[in-house]
Amino acid sequence: MSTLSPSAHRSPDPRARRDRPALRGVQVRQVLQVLRAERIKFTTLRSLWLTPLIALLLSAGVTTAVGAALGGADPNIVDDPGVGVFYGLNFGHVALACFGILLIGQEFNTRMIDVSLTAVPHRARMYGAKLALGALVGLAVGAAGTAGAFAGYAATVPGDWHGPAFTRAVVAGVLYPPLLVVFCFGLTALFGNLTAAMGLLVPTVFLVSPALGGLPGARLAAQFLPDRAGQYALHYADDPDVAYGHWTGLLIMALWAAAAAYGGLRALRRTT
Repeated sequence: MSTLSPSAHRSPDPRARRDRPALRGVQVRQVLQVLRAERIKFTTLRSLWLTPLIALLLSAGVTTAVGAALGGADPNIVDDPGVGVFYGLNFGHVALACFGILLIGQEFNTRMIDVSLTAVPHRARMYGAKLALGALVGLAVGAAGTAGAFAGYAATVPGDWHGPAFTRAVVAGVLYPPLLVVFCFGLTALFGNLTAAMGLLVPTVFLVSPALGGLPGARLAAQFLPDRAGQYALHYADDPDVAYGHWTGLLIMALWAAAAAYGGLRALRRTT
């Protein structure tokens, strides 16, 4: 016959149950304080608010300028409206990548990350606040940039862009910027170095990835790079050379972003 210790029959401490709502309230206030601190950093540091603004202006402005210059003369931007509408994103996403890198890379570069971790010892909380801020800013840029790009395209390029892929292209256009920001943010935290992240990610997004997409031997592998996969979701037309569908391309980019964000958090937890 087994015997149970008195503690096995002991009911939970009623004071602990009463304290749980208060503890949750304290945690919520702490999270809000960290978010507020990150918002203040974003609004006061010129490089942080200027880069997403540049991304927005390039995404909508270049599309409008190219549409006004070429109109219906270029079949690439007429046959597939997604190419024409998001033409400016080819330039704007470089500024978005810089924003994701600077969001945490500046603190590594100046060693202010030590001050931030002293103020907020809970690394996941500090990391999550920065990540949430970057994603929200990226989402705002995506929404405003997509609206501006479609308006500029409609005003300068003749033709019907209300195709069956319109809704998908809009969703992808809104989600692409925050996913790119999260991806670059996570990799920068993983590297723990602003210079390394800037030297690797910006050339990759702007030069290497498009170049690999044009090489026959590397085209298949390049399809699965995050920016290439995400940009395929912006297109209206199907490409028989691409091994996945449009929605799958957006999913591939989301998986890259999630993996980078997780890797960055693990690396930050190992910092002293």
